Amino acid sequence: MSGELVISDTRDYFLRDGERFFYLADTCWSAFTNVSFEEWNYYLDYRASQGFDVLQINILPQHDRSKSPYYIDPFIVKPNGDWDFGKVNEEYFDRAEKMVDIAVDKGFVPALVVLWCNYVPGTWGSRLIKPRRIIPRECLESYVEYVAERFGKYNPIFIISGDTNFESPEAEEYYLKALEIIKRKCTSCLTTMHLAGGLWQLPSRIVESPYYDFYMFQSGHNGKVRPYELAQRFYKMPIKRPIINGEPCYEGLAGGRYYRHDRFNVRKAIWQSLLSGAKAGVAYGANGIWNWHRRGAKFFGEGFAGPSFDWRTALKFPGANDAALAKRLFEEYDLFDIKPSNEILLNETDEIRVAIGKGKVVVYVPYAWRIKLRLEAGSYKWLGLELETRRVFKPDIIEEGSTTIFQTPEFNSDFVIVGVEI
Repeated sequence: MSGELVISDTRDYFLRDGERFFYLADTCWSAFTNVSFEEWNYYLDYRASQGFDVLQINILPQHDRSKSPYYIDPFIVKPNGDWDFGKVNEEYFDRAEKMVDIAVDKGFVPALVVLWCNYVPGTWGSRLIKPRRIIPRECLESYVEYVAERFGKYNPIFIISGDTNFESPEAEEYYLKALEIIKRKCTSCLTTMHLAGGLWQLPSRIVESPYYDFYMFQSGHNGKVRPYELAQRFYKMPIKRPIINGEPCYEGLAGGRYYRHDRFNVRKAIWQSLLSGAKAGVAYGANGIWNWHRRGAKFFGEGFAGPSFDWRTALKFPGANDAALAKRLFEEYDLFDIKPSNEILLNETDEIRVAIGKGKVVVYVPYAWRIKLRLEAGSYKWLGLELETRRVFKPDIIEEGSTTIFQTPEFNSDFVIVGVEI
């Protein structure tokens, strides 16, 4: 088992065993209810081979998962079908803990959601999702303490909330209490909040909590939220913390009627986030993995996500390798110190993103275009990477005084340019 995850002295990235750690998570919210142990081992080995190092999992059943033959209720079921939140089903949590143990043994950091919003009163989820299984206030503390005792020994990240927007004082109080309990019981475990898509205006008590370790935002799936804008908002928060885009658009998920996000949409969200302040890492999701779908099974989230792919198909979507490539570039070029620097971009667009670190410059361009930077190119050694094919190219550069012009490359794809000071 690897060492615990900690936050850097600069408060903007992670360390593990003294080494810089790029958070690259796969989103498998429904693992504990939907996955067989044989599938779990195969899945973990496959994602490990790609370079993933974090797994985002919902501790309780995901409301919009796919139907599964392995489903077990996490609490004892009353005669009327409701859950008795005062009586956990040990079989469920034995299974979940075994899955975490296997994942940790393979080198993953589990990132476990404690309270998805449908289990918390005063939230959109508790009103819209049926059956309504809301944790009573008198059972909240015993449940959170149980979760801490069950999983704390694995040094997980605890994601206190799921899809929340803190729309009521009651919900805010639930999450603050859960945050406090987790930190009291698991002092070395990092904590964060999974937010509703596009949310960045958080209650002051949440932002100021000493138990809140890093920011995780969701740029979401409908295309209306610009990842770089959210990243910049969290970058300017009054309290500095590492920042993660914990839910960019999922590959293969419907972003609108008769439209699905492809690997380009995923890459764009990832790179725009990373170069705009959310540089501690990123999550990836595939429509078929997060809900763990089997072809022919009922998918409870089809109304918003579109028909799901089988998990075996979704596992091999190419966008996962694109996400892993971002991690590799961060590690290879030691980009952990970069800061958003679009002020040197002379093109009139925010879609292109620029970041600068000590002796390095990184530019992401979502389309083939001529780029102008207020920068002297001769001081750097440049490398270009076409992201669609992952082909390396030499940028065609023109210097005009203190301006560097990167000529339009001869391919129709997004690309990254990295400059290292000579």
